[in-house]
Amino acid sequence: MSQVDAEAVLGALRRVMDPDLKRDIVSLGFVKDLRVEGGRVSFQVELTTPACPMKDLLKKQAHDVVAALPGVSGVEVRMTAQVRQAQKKATGDLLPGVRNVIAVASGKGGVGKSTTAVNLALALLASGARVGILDADIYGPSLPRMLNVQEKPEPGEGHKMAPVMAHGLKSISMGFFMEESQPVVWRGPMVGMAVEQLLRDVDWGELDYLVVDLPPGTGDAQLTLSQKVPITGVVIVSTPQAVALADVRRGVNMFLKVDVPVLGVIENMSYYLCPQCGHRADIFAHGGARAEAEAMGMEFLGDIPLDIGIREDMDAGTPILVARPDSPQAARYREIASRIAARVATMGFEAPKFPNIVVE
Repeated sequence: MSQVDAEAVLGALRRVMDPDLKRDIVSLGFVKDLRVEGGRVSFQVELTTPACPMKDLLKKQAHDVVAALPGVSGVEVRMTAQVRQAQKKATGDLLPGVRNVIAVASGKGGVGKSTTAVNLALALLASGARVGILDADIYGPSLPRMLNVQEKPEPGEGHKMAPVMAHGLKSISMGFFMEESQPVVWRGPMVGMAVEQLLRDVDWGELDYLVVDLPPGTGDAQLTLSQKVPITGVVIVSTPQAVALADVRRGVNMFLKVDVPVLGVIENMSYYLCPQCGHRADIFAHGGARAEAEAMGMEFLGDIPLDIGIREDMDAGTPILVARPDSPQAARYREIASRIAARVATMGFEAPKFPNIVVE
């Protein structure tokens, strides 16, 4: 049997292309710790996010092209991920340990934005990423009920407070500090100050993604976040009907005006599928968000059905990603989260240097 050549292994792996970055995994620096020991080859493929939707396909392709080389008797491929920071940090950044900030916004209320934000955060967490969620809706915080959080944050490192752990998520909300029925009667500037304090005075530690659930509209919370934090990108949530889509356009234009990238649009409550007979009803119309995204040159990230289980699980404080992780609805959230993670991974990507090769 002929001796396996490390350069031949690399040459084979150059035929494996990342579909998002449009380059091969060798030039991207994804191939790590390549070892050639006789006829056995082992290496690591380090992706830019654990939520990569093409992870299994890339692993199979990498295995197969190497296994087909003359002299190879065995191939071991280890898949890992290292989430990269999509934007350079500014001096004095409020979130030094947070690599990417993903804001979830909507042009109007009642479209299921908070439900979407929580389940997307849990989907990213389930992929293996380190994830936190910030409830930036000061007037109507919903995170305490959605995550079934009743305790208040404890002191953390230095003069900061520790976020509350809920279903594995680091979380913070103004609702953690007051009774559920207590109203917040503040003028606009105080809202901006409160959002800044929740960012600055919380010990988030090291996070791959901080998901920020914004209040509806284009007000003080959105402006504070865009001015104080380098937002990686924003996801817009809408229902299909025309009145919601008109607000989507305003929301997109607002974020573009303050130089915040729009990662894409999600159509929530897209349709209703009867669990008994399977009949589908487009209660709020269907496809409007996709058409609007295409008209604005934005990516359509996916649709989520109107489902009673999603609502019941959220009201109970155990979101569907926790209560029913194997359900089709949970799978839909994971698919959308993977698309978002892939978009983030392609932003400002710089390939690292190729690491060591060991031949024995």
